[in-house]
Amino acid sequence: MFFTLALMLGIVGAVNAQAEGQAIGLRFTSGFGNSAEISYLHSLGKANRLEADLGFGNNGLYATGVYQWVWDLSTLADGFNWYAGVGANVGIWNGNNGYKSGVSVGIAGQIGIEYNFNIPLQLSLDYRPVINAIPTLGNGYYDGIALGVRYKF
Repeated sequence: MFFTLALMLGIVGAVNAQAEGQAIGLRFTSGFGNSAEISYLHSLGKANRLEADLGFGNNGLYATGVYQWVWDLSTLADGFNWYAGVGANVGIWNGNNGYKSGVSVGIAGQIGIEYNFNIPLQLSLDYRPVINAIPTLGNGYYDGIALGVRYKF
């Protein structure tokens, strides 16, 4: 099974993605601590980019940075891509959330799909789990699904 998955990812990865340019907007998350994030995408080449998000929610402030690999899905329709990545997360929380005040530091994963319109607009839908090495909140694990709306430039 691992070999089949690796082969499929290799074939899909051979297709050029369109991850060029930058984008800024909002990312609306569901799951633990429903929140909104200011989201910024910065291209690191045709198939790689960095996503940086600053979020407010669950009586805290947090920042997430994710390095992403982007693959073309134009077989569905022009403008579709899918992406996956890994990064870091850090948060500061006050005691009003049912847990103790403090700092959390951890790793984040992300997988999603996006559509780039012919106008400078991008919509995305993704899943992001976070595992905190320094947990302040609960058991140190949380995840959520997010809808992103960004202006591309």
